[in-house]
Amino acid sequence: MEVLITTPSFGRQSNEPWEALDDAGVVVRRPQAAHPLDPTQLANEASDVPAIIVGLDEVDKSVFSALPSLKVVAKHGVGVDNIDLDAARAAGVRVVNAPGANAGAVADLTLGAMLSIARQLPAAHRSMLEGRWETFPGVELGGRKLGILGFGRIGQGVAQRARAFGMEVVAYDPYVPDEVMVAAGVKPDGLDEVVAIADFLTLHLPGDPDAAPLLSPERMESMKRGVFLINAARGGLIDEGHLVKLLADGHVAGAALDAFAQEPLGKDHPLLSAGNVLLTPHIGAYTDRANAAMGTSVAHDVARVLRGEEPVNAVV
Repeated sequence: MEVLITTPSFGRQSNEPWEALDDAGVVVRRPQAAHPLDPTQLANEASDVPAIIVGLDEVDKSVFSALPSLKVVAKHGVGVDNIDLDAARAAGVRVVNAPGANAGAVADLTLGAMLSIARQLPAAHRSMLEGRWETFPGVELGGRKLGILGFGRIGQGVAQRARAFGMEVVAYDPYVPDEVMVAAGVKPDGLDEVVAIADFLTLHLPGDPDAAPLLSPERMESMKRGVFLINAARGGLIDEGHLVKLLADGHVAGAALDAFAQEPLGKDHPLLSAGNVLLTPHIGAYTDRANAAMGTSVAHDVARVLRGEEPVNAVV
């Protein structure tokens, strides 16, 4: 009954996840290497441990091959694109996550980011710090069209908040029935259609590290001139190099990014010097309630698997 916890955010804002592990008699091991661990580091740190709670660490086939005692991998969050699910199945290892636990937190961040770039708050703040008093014209959300790519729990939370601001919401999700969107007051449409008509476009789809960006250069060119782009999902969904070009020529009026193709963002990345961008270090799930809910959820499921019981939030 031992678990290696690699992510430093586990139980950072709440004692509830630690109490859940302690009550279940699960002993905690912490890694020596810094998060995120690469597969070799993870395999070395998790030697003889039956359970791992990971964040952004890469859990590939080599990890499962190197850890015959492993019974469960828990994602401290929702997206499991950093875990090789096929390899987990082949090794007989359960994979669990915490669906919905961070939905409110990420939806809040998305709306805050939309407001920030619509009103040029990053530029206005920087101007004040530099001793200037300038005018920054903004755009109101009311009456604008919000396109949501991905209508799971987070996308639905964003839609609810956006409609309260008087926005018209359209959405695309290949896995969510149209009637779910209609019941939420949202118009369902195709991927290319949503991209082309949105005044604000926000991404809430899972990522695939082996796939080309969903927003390819060609698809980004089809966006409405003056669009605002928000990504609080996965960095690989956007062609970042082309986004920099579109920010420079004004095709994209502003962008707020909480996820990047490579994390942490390199010191020389061109996004750092782009105009009207709000860049945050993948903090969407970092709230008190989300931290408690995510940690407690995976702690309980880890304990269930180690006791030989069925987990509640099984991915594999």
